[in-house]
Amino acid sequence: MLRNVTDLKGYAISATDGAIGHVTDFYFDDEAWVIRYLVVDTGTWLSSRKVLISPLAIGSVDWTKKMLAVSITKEQVEHSPDVDTHQPVSRQHEKRYLEYYGYPTYWWGAGLWGEGSRLGAILPGLSCVGADAAENAAKAEQSRASAEPARRNDDDPHLRSCDEVMGYHIQATDGDIGHVQGLLIDEENWAIRYIVVDTRNWWLGHRVVIAPQWIRGVSWPNTTVSVDLTRQAVKDAPPYDSEVELDRNLEAGINEHYGRAGYWTTEAKHEIADRSR
Repeated sequence: MLRNVTDLKGYAISATDGAIGHVTDFYFDDEAWVIRYLVVDTGTWLSSRKVLISPLAIGSVDWTKKMLAVSITKEQVEHSPDVDTHQPVSRQHEKRYLEYYGYPTYWWGAGLWGEGSRLGAILPGLSCVGADAAENAAKAEQSRASAEPARRNDDDPHLRSCDEVMGYHIQATDGDIGHVQGLLIDEENWAIRYIVVDTRNWWLGHRVVIAPQWIRGVSWPNTTVSVDLTRQAVKDAPPYDSEVELDRNLEAGINEHYGRAGYWTTEAKHEIADRSR
């Protein structure tokens, strides 16, 4: 099922031994268009420190109570590597973070999550989740110290804040069509499947969804997303209604309208190719 990240803000995060805090933002990878981290405000127990939580840690989700249960402890969170959410997250920081929790890196391989396209495919390989927090903290600190001289030159330009892109202008091949109103993610693997576009400045009350695969480029300084679609194609597209579940039949209709293959078709081909190697 697809969820809008704007609806997930404020969700409570529950560790194995108590509450951690609540979700304030998300960092996504602008190459693969996948949510890599949840930004969590820990509240009073850690002086409102903000920490990163990987989707790899998420176990069950209670959509009714708006709660995400994670397979880590409060102690692990307390000793996890610090992050300045007002600055770009460096690749060195990510390495320290993933090493600390015993997670695999995601930037190797052709899948959404490294060698795989689904979280479930790589979760069985995790061996350090739940390991001693103090030992992992020491390892992370050693890694931090050795990498510090190069840290400022190693910022990862591909991690972006979901909050940041809200309101970005959307440009078709022949003019403006609206602005970003939301991002729809696949709850199975946290991939961003569609951008919700508000076109009301041109067509009153009309909202549509556009897949990241149809993006020609993003100008971060100019807060503009360019898509490989015409204004007329967007105007004639099936409208998006947040009150109606965007199921596979509706998705197929949207892709058929634009003459594009669905992401599920492409990913299925990749998985078959990977298994044949």
